[in-house]
Amino acid sequence: MTEWGIAALLPLLVTLVLAFVTRSALLAMLTGTFAGSLMLGAMPGVGFNELLQRALGNGDFIWICEIVLLIGVLFELFRRAGVLFALSQRFAGGSGTRRRVALSAFGMGFVIVDDYFSPLLTGSVMRPMSDRAVIPREKLAFILDSTTASVCILVPFTAWGAYLASLIAQQTNAVDSVEEGLAVFIAAIPYNFYPLLLLLFTFLMCAGLLPDFGPMRKAEIRAKNTGALIRSGGKPLAGGDDTLTAPRRAAKPLLFFELLVPVLLLLAFGTWTLIATGSVKIVEAFLLATGYLFTILAIRGDFKNIGDMADVIVTGAKSVMEALLIVALAYALNAVTNELQAAQYLITQFADLLSPNTVVALTFVLTACISFATGTSWGAFALMMPVALPLALAFSDGELTPLVYKTVAAVAGGGIFGDHSSPVSDTSVLASVGAGSDHIDHVVTQLPYAMVVAGLTVALYMVF
Repeated sequence: MTEWGIAALLPLLVTLVLAFVTRSALLAMLTGTFAGSLMLGAMPGVGFNELLQRALGNGDFIWICEIVLLIGVLFELFRRAGVLFALSQRFAGGSGTRRRVALSAFGMGFVIVDDYFSPLLTGSVMRPMSDRAVIPREKLAFILDSTTASVCILVPFTAWGAYLASLIAQQTNAVDSVEEGLAVFIAAIPYNFYPLLLLLFTFLMCAGLLPDFGPMRKAEIRAKNTGALIRSGGKPLAGGDDTLTAPRRAAKPLLFFELLVPVLLLLAFGTWTLIATGSVKIVEAFLLATGYLFTILAIRGDFKNIGDMADVIVTGAKSVMEALLIVALAYALNAVTNELQAAQYLITQFADLLSPNTVVALTFVLTACISFATGTSWGAFALMMPVALPLALAFSDGELTPLVYKTVAAVAGGGIFGDHSSPVSDTSVLASVGAGSDHIDHVVTQLPYAMVVAGLTVALYMVF
């Protein structure tokens, strides 16, 4: 197998440079993926085709495609019913609307504890009110992205907690079972500074207690001065500027039956499946809500015929097509970096620097770099836990000390950094979909905030 060394990072670097220069996520990710396929040594066309087959021919990608398509169809049904326009009219003119909307979006992230479900549902519900309050789509995307994985990693009794508990149990003789691994994970939560600080930072931003800076400040000035929610030339992944146009239906929108009930169905079914099966059945929840809304609109005479219903499905799918392409390329780019062993290269470069005084801070930095490069927190957890946890235990003489808990927290928080800020992270893409934001604009405006919080996290780990 070829040892690529630092060249293993080339596809990601090409993607990042092109993304920030061209502001085109599709072009950047396509170029980076194609460059990676060439590095893997196959013929240009054949290698790229085989790479896509390996990256996309799996249940996880198909599952995400189903979710994104269903949210597109459901949002189109909401627009057909006119409930989003009616909701925006209902909330128009209230005092403190902007702060209230931002804090409401922030609060919904705590209610919907799921990294895929949360940005899609919260975005669909809050976007009309956010637009009415003239909050730029980049700011809404930041709020959605900051309250997804960051909340999940702090709630132990979820798939996230179970996964990390299993990794902890596999790496140490000090823990005899997954249950004890979960206890270690819970003990590490107070030291998981990145998500804790990120949530505090986001709350203060939403409350207007912290000023915006960097690209986000420019977006806020643009929205305030011109009313433009999206940058000129920006391409929202869903819900363009026509979201709030008045509906062409004679019947008055029924907010209770045509908006609140579908949302309650999503929440209730998701909660029930979490309790009954241990995981949220997101696809099934969206199918239930979509089927219900199709039935209600058919009863109210909003469809002329079956062909009209099919047009809603096609239109909804078209509205999220760019998001699907970006998700596909994110999976392909992740496959490239994995095959080039970019994460292993980073581990090799940093491993010798780990010591009792630096293990926690460097664990966070290295995990953050890996998760940012690969776009996956879970993959970064799997790579770093076997490296960092045994070292921390060795420094602690095999005992479960605060150093061990801090190291576990550093792995968890570092993974969240990449999941939150990487342009190839699927949850970042879904935050752009939920907010109706241009994806690269979301990444560019969010990254300085993530870097500030990450810097504070490293400083705290060094102090402690």
